[in-house]
Amino acid sequence: MINTKPTKSLVYGLTRRPDCLAFADARTAADEAKEIIAIATARTWGQARAVNPHHTYNPVPDLDDDPEERPDDAAFDIHDVGLVSQGDWPPMVTGRILDLLPKELWSTFGEVEFTALNGDCLEIPVSREAEIVAVLWEHGYELTRDDELIQILDGGTFLS
Repeated sequence: MINTKPTKSLVYGLTRRPDCLAFADARTAADEAKEIIAIATARTWGQARAVNPHHTYNPVPDLDDDPEERPDDAAFDIHDVGLVSQGDWPPMVTGRILDLLPKELWSTFGEVEFTALNGDCLEIPVSREAEIVAVLWEHGYELTRDDELIQILDGGTFLS
């Protein structure tokens, strides 16, 4: 039986890898993106430390925990944050689908991959977009494609 009334909203789009789709919870994705942007675009270490996110975590170490003891008024560059330069922040967007969907649907989309730094993820080729959207709709998911939002969640707007 096909579900005609979506019960959960997802946003999806291209990741930093141009052939890969990722999914996020539409209820929180935009707010999380704003938090990521606020941290990434801070002008000083103090501004970056002051961001108190609700949907992600702040990778900027507190002054007491900063190995380089950068003062709050020092110029900030997101690339100087250890968790960012190591690829651990923002959290890998391709892993989110594993929390958003029931396990029995994972194999519909591909193989779960393990990464040494970021844990499990599901890399979904963009070539399967139409099929995946149809399957998710049948399972009660409402979908919106937003490549820009997914890029922000993936760090693609400031990581290179």
